[in-house]
Amino acid sequence: MVTTHHLCLLRSTVLSVPVRLRAPRAPPHPRLPTASASASSYHGPTHLRRLRPLRAAAAGGASPDGADGAKRPAPAAASSSLGATLVGFARSNFLPLALIAGIALALMDPTLGCLAHKYSLSKYSTFGIFLISAVQDRVAYHIHAIDYSIYFLAFNYLAEASILLFTPFLAQFIMQIKFFPHEFITGLAMFCCMPTTLSSGVTLTQLVGGNTALALAMTAISNLLGIMIVPLSLAKYIGVGAGVSLPTEKLFKSLVTTLLIPIILGKVARETSKGIAGFVDGNKQGFSVTSAILLSLVPWIQVSRSRSLLLSVQPKAFAVAVTVGVLLHFALLAFNAAALHILSRLEQRGVSVFARNEYARAVILVASQKTLPVLVAVVEQLGGALGESGLLVIPCVAAHINQIIIDSIIVNWWRQRDQQFANAK
Repeated sequence: MVTTHHLCLLRSTVLSVPVRLRAPRAPPHPRLPTASASASSYHGPTHLRRLRPLRAAAAGGASPDGADGAKRPAPAAASSSLGATLVGFARSNFLPLALIAGIALALMDPTLGCLAHKYSLSKYSTFGIFLISAVQDRVAYHIHAIDYSIYFLAFNYLAEASILLFTPFLAQFIMQIKFFPHEFITGLAMFCCMPTTLSSGVTLTQLVGGNTALALAMTAISNLLGIMIVPLSLAKYIGVGAGVSLPTEKLFKSLVTTLLIPIILGKVARETSKGIAGFVDGNKQGFSVTSAILLSLVPWIQVSRSRSLLLSVQPKAFAVAVTVGVLLHFALLAFNAAALHILSRLEQRGVSVFARNEYARAVILVASQKTLPVLVAVVEQLGGALGESGLLVIPCVAAHINQIIIDSIIVNWWRQRDQQFANAK
């Protein structure tokens, strides 16, 4: 949804022209004020005059807007409206656009990206992403917002099982796909083992009227438990499938450094300083843009490192990898929706706890998404053990963008259906 505050979209078009450039017409009535009198009564700049909107005559006669009687659009207003629309679109879709821009920049000139990799900029960017998420109170949720009811706990257990147990289990089947380059499939299999996204799942849940506290809880718990479970899942489902022994302990220490420490620092800073909390709350958009820019550094650096290999890959291989990522997300959505439907049928008396929309929608959205920063931290730590880093990350970047687009479409469909249902009452 695009929101703009440009005046030309909030009221009728107002034309302002210099008086000296417009020849006055013959007054149809002797008492009509002259142009000079009108200009003197205007309290703004003396060289400008405000005219009311002009409309074509209802019947006969030529309109002063044009010789053919048709109303001419104001070029300045049309261009301003288009500009406001483009700006609004860029703000609403800043993260996907930033990720695409990072990839494009790396393909055009990899020099700066390789230099950034030399100084381990991607590690600092991942640290910054989780620090911003924590200080914005996205990862660390409000304790008072949780009701600790049977509804909340049941949905939370189901979501964590889906995020950290079921979806990593799918990775071993994805690894069986024979594909070149094999890093594309390996990267998507690793993507299955990741926890949920830090912000997009919560944001979409809030837009559709779902239980935001549950979404925040699922996000926090899955990312914290993921520090311990992700290395084990990668070793079991990815390392064995690829015939590689992964350094589980080293991965665990890396995730503690890049995930847990910034989360703790951000939460402590927010809770101990009202000034920091107030500054962050007053600049939410700025911090969101900063987080998106930090995330866009990931594909920029990784693609810069692997540019020569990426350019040698056929476009058909990219298309297949993107398609597999889309099908993977649809599979996760279908599994979570089907699990909720089956569980809701098990309870015979009354309305099942799993049939409550505000909880069910939060689970479907949050449990079906996978986070990109954790994947990058893992790929960086592996140091090429599973293949070229850029080839591992590229399909996951596409999958990350596609899951946001797909879930946004689902949220809009839910909202339209809710509106139709409310109107039918």
